[in-house]
Amino acid sequence: MFFRAMILICAAAGAASAQEPDPQDGRDLYRTYCWQCHGRDATGNGPMAEMLAIETPDLTRLAARNGGTFPLEAVARQVDGRAPVLAHGGEMPLFGPVLDSDQQVALALPSGQPMMTGLPLANLITYLQSVQTE
Repeated sequence: MFFRAMILICAAAGAASAQEPDPQDGRDLYRTYCWQCHGRDATGNGPMAEMLAIETPDLTRLAARNGGTFPLEAVARQVDGRAPVLAHGGEMPLFGPVLDSDQQVALALPSGQPMMTGLPLANLITYLQSVQTE
């Protein structure tokens, strides 16, 4: 049983490495699902931002607000809905089902531990990492 589980894990890891996250695809996802609240430039100034109960965060400063380290796991959990965020009297929309995929990739957490996630979510996270400013 243990041996079979290890084979499945190795097979999943092999499939994960078959494709790398693409920040350009992530940008396209951002422009489809996120810009309305977070703004075209990801600074929190989207047209829906003024209607929200909380200030829309500047997504270009996620690393800066986290001691210089991009909070990859926290971002993944908020976007896919595992860590709900209050927004306009309710929660931020859950994008987990939209960004889920059978195509899994491993993203390296700051600890070095891999985090498996669907390729679309990995693409979005990679894009958000690419727009970080100091």
